[in-house]
Amino acid sequence: MTSEEIEKRIAELGKEISADYAGKDLVLVGVLRGSAYFLVDLTRKMHIPFAIDFISISHYHDQGEGAGVVRITKDLDLSITDKHVLIIEDIVDTGLSLGYLLRNLKTRNPADLNVCTLLNVEARRIVEVPVKYKGFDMPNVFVVGYGLDYKEKYRNLQFIAEFDRRKETR
Repeated sequence: MTSEEIEKRIAELGKEISADYAGKDLVLVGVLRGSAYFLVDLTRKMHIPFAIDFISISHYHDQGEGAGVVRITKDLDLSITDKHVLIIEDIVDTGLSLGYLLRNLKTRNPADLNVCTLLNVEARRIVEVPVKYKGFDMPNVFVVGYGLDYKEKYRNLQFIAEFDRRKETR
Protein backbone atom coordinates (compact mmCIF):
# COMPACT_ATOMS: atom_id res chain seq x y z
CA MET A 1 0.00 0.00 0.00
CA THR A 2 1.50 3.30 -1.05
CA SER A 3 1.77 6.40 1.09
CA GLU A 4 -0.67 8.10 -1.31
CA GLU A 5 -3.27 5.35 -0.85
CA ILE A 6 -2.88 5.56 2.93
CA GLU A 7 -3.16 9.35 2.93
CA LYS A 8 -6.30 9.29 0.78
CA ARG A 9 -8.04 6.68 2.94
CA ILE A 10 -7.14 8.48 6.17
CA ALA A 11 -8.64 11.71 4.79
CA GLU A 12 -11.87 9.81 4.08
CA LEU A 13 -11.91 8.33 7.58
CA GLY A 14 -11.23 11.73 9.16
CA LYS A 15 -14.18 13.23 7.30
CA GLU A 16 -16.49 10.33 8.26
CA ILE A 17 -15.48 10.37 11.94
CA SER A 18 -15.82 14.17 12.10
CA ALA A 19 -19.38 13.91 10.76
CA ASP A 20 -20.34 11.05 13.08
CA TYR A 21 -18.97 12.69 16.23
CA ALA A 22 -19.84 16.34 15.59
CA GLY A 23 -21.10 17.92 18.80
CA LYS A 24 -20.06 14.95 20.96
CA ASP A 25 -17.48 14.76 23.73
CA LEU A 26 -14.98 12.53 21.93
CA VAL A 27 -11.87 10.84 23.32
CA LEU A 28 -9.51 9.12 20.90
CA VAL A 29 -7.63 6.27 22.58
CA GLY A 30 -4.49 5.27 20.72
CA VAL A 31 -3.23 1.76 21.35
CA LEU A 32 0.53 2.04 21.66
CA ARG A 33 2.84 1.74 19.87
CA GLY A 34 1.68 0.87 16.40
CA SER A 35 -1.25 3.27 16.21
CA ALA A 36 0.82 6.41 16.81
CA TYR A 37 1.48 7.17 13.13
CA PHE A 38 -2.11 6.49 12.14
CA LEU A 39 -3.55 8.45 15.07
CA VAL A 40 -1.50 11.56 14.35
CA ASP A 41 -2.35 11.60 10.65
CA LEU A 42 -6.01 10.83 11.33
CA THR A 43 -6.35 13.73 13.77
CA ARG A 44 -4.94 16.11 11.17
CA LYS A 45 -7.90 15.18 8.93
CA MET A 46 -10.53 15.63 11.64
CA HIS A 47 -12.34 18.94 12.01
CA ILE A 48 -14.03 18.56 15.39
CA PRO A 49 -12.81 18.95 18.99
CA PHE A 50 -11.50 15.81 20.71
CA ALA A 51 -9.19 14.68 23.48
CA ILE A 52 -6.39 12.15 22.97
CA ASP A 53 -5.15 9.52 25.39
CA PHE A 54 -3.05 6.39 25.06
CA ILE A 55 -3.18 2.87 26.41
CA SER A 56 -0.66 0.08 26.02
CA ILE A 57 -1.29 -3.63 26.33
CA SER A 58 0.91 -6.70 26.22
CA HIS A 59 -0.17 -10.07 24.94
CA TYR A 60 1.96 -12.97 26.06
CA HIS A 61 2.47 -15.54 23.28
CA ASP A 62 4.68 -18.01 25.15
CA GLN A 63 3.60 -21.59 25.67
CA GLY A 64 4.27 -21.63 29.41
CA GLU A 65 2.48 -20.05 32.31
CA GLY A 66 0.68 -16.90 31.25
CA ALA A 67 0.07 -18.01 27.66
CA GLY A 68 -2.71 -15.95 26.13
CA VAL A 69 -2.71 -13.42 28.98
CA VAL A 70 -3.34 -9.79 28.10
CA ARG A 71 -2.45 -7.02 30.52
CA ILE A 72 -2.46 -3.24 30.49
CA THR A 73 1.07 -1.84 30.69
CA LYS A 74 0.09 1.85 30.36
CA ASP A 75 -3.41 2.89 31.39
CA LEU A 76 -5.45 5.91 30.37
CA ASP A 77 -4.82 9.21 32.12
CA LEU A 78 -8.25 10.64 31.26
CA SER A 79 -11.62 9.53 32.57
CA ILE A 80 -13.81 8.17 29.79
CA THR A 81 -17.01 8.04 31.84
CA ASP A 82 -19.90 9.43 29.74
CA LYS A 83 -17.50 10.22 26.87
CA HIS A 84 -17.71 8.95 23.30
CA VAL A 85 -14.61 6.78 22.97
CA LEU A 86 -12.98 5.79 19.70
CA ILE A 87 -10.15 3.27 20.00
CA ILE A 88 -7.51 3.80 17.33
CA GLU A 89 -5.65 0.62 16.31
CA ASP A 90 -3.00 -0.02 13.69
CA ILE A 91 -4.23 -3.54 12.94
CA VAL A 92 -7.03 -5.82 14.11
CA ASP A 93 -6.32 -9.45 13.41
CA THR A 94 -7.18 -12.18 15.97
CA GLY A 95 -9.31 -9.82 18.05
CA LEU A 96 -7.95 -11.27 21.31
CA SER A 97 -6.19 -8.13 22.56
CA LEU A 98 -8.88 -5.79 21.27
CA GLY A 99 -11.61 -7.94 22.82
CA TYR A 100 -9.87 -7.67 26.18
CA LEU A 101 -9.45 -3.92 25.77
CA LEU A 102 -13.11 -3.40 24.84
CA ARG A 103 -14.29 -5.39 27.86
CA ASN A 104 -11.99 -3.41 30.15
CA LEU A 105 -12.98 0.01 28.80
CA LYS A 106 -16.72 -0.80 28.91
CA THR A 107 -16.44 -1.13 32.69
CA ARG A 108 -15.50 2.56 32.79
CA ASN A 109 -18.96 3.58 31.54
CA PRO A 110 -18.26 5.48 28.32
CA ALA A 111 -21.25 6.95 26.47
CA ASP A 112 -20.24 4.67 23.59
CA LEU A 113 -17.19 2.72 22.54
CA ASN A 114 -16.11 2.13 18.95
CA VAL A 115 -13.03 1.03 17.04
CA CYS A 116 -11.14 2.54 14.11
CA THR A 117 -8.35 0.48 12.60
CA LEU A 118 -6.01 1.15 9.74
CA LEU A 119 -5.80 -2.54 8.79
CA ASN A 120 -8.44 -5.23 9.28
CA VAL A 121 -7.50 -8.90 8.87
CA GLU A 122 -10.74 -10.90 9.07
CA ALA A 123 -8.97 -14.13 8.05
CA ARG A 124 -7.13 -14.21 11.41
CA ARG A 125 -10.13 -13.38 13.58
CA ILE A 126 -10.59 -15.67 16.59
CA VAL A 127 -12.74 -13.31 18.68
CA GLU A 128 -15.38 -11.25 16.91
CA VAL A 129 -14.91 -7.58 17.70
CA PRO A 130 -16.88 -4.65 16.31
CA VAL A 131 -14.83 -2.46 13.97
CA LYS A 132 -16.79 0.64 12.97
CA TYR A 133 -14.13 2.32 10.83
CA LYS A 134 -11.66 0.39 8.66
CA GLY A 135 -8.88 1.80 6.57
CA PHE A 136 -8.17 -1.32 4.55
CA ASP A 137 -9.20 -4.97 4.62
CA MET A 138 -6.08 -7.12 4.35
CA PRO A 139 -5.34 -10.75 3.54
CA ASN A 140 -3.54 -12.90 6.10
CA VAL A 141 0.00 -11.66 5.43
CA PHE A 142 2.59 -10.12 7.74
CA VAL A 143 3.14 -6.44 7.01
CA VAL A 144 5.42 -3.66 8.20
CA GLY A 145 5.52 0.09 7.82
CA TYR A 146 3.41 3.04 8.84
CA GLY A 147 3.66 2.11 12.52
CA LEU A 148 3.64 -1.66 12.06
CA ASP A 149 6.87 -3.34 13.05
CA TYR A 150 8.92 -6.47 13.10
CA LYS A 151 10.97 -6.61 16.31
CA GLU A 152 10.55 -2.82 16.67
CA LYS A 153 11.99 -2.17 13.18
CA TYR A 154 10.36 -0.72 10.05
CA ARG A 155 7.67 1.38 11.80
CA ASN A 156 8.97 4.51 10.08
CA LEU A 157 8.31 3.34 6.52
CA GLN A 158 5.78 5.66 4.89
CA PHE A 159 4.10 2.76 3.09
CA ILE A 160 2.89 -0.70 4.11
CA ALA A 161 4.57 -3.76 2.64
CA GLU A 162 4.43 -7.50 3.07
CA PHE A 163 7.39 -8.76 5.08
CA ASP A 164 8.86 -12.25 5.03
CA ARG A 165 10.07 -12.93 8.58
CA ARG A 166 11.94 -16.03 7.41
CA LYS A 167 14.38 -13.83 5.48
CA GLU A 168 15.20 -11.69 8.53
CA THR A 169 18.67 -12.60 9.72
CA ARG A 170 18.60 -10.89 13.11
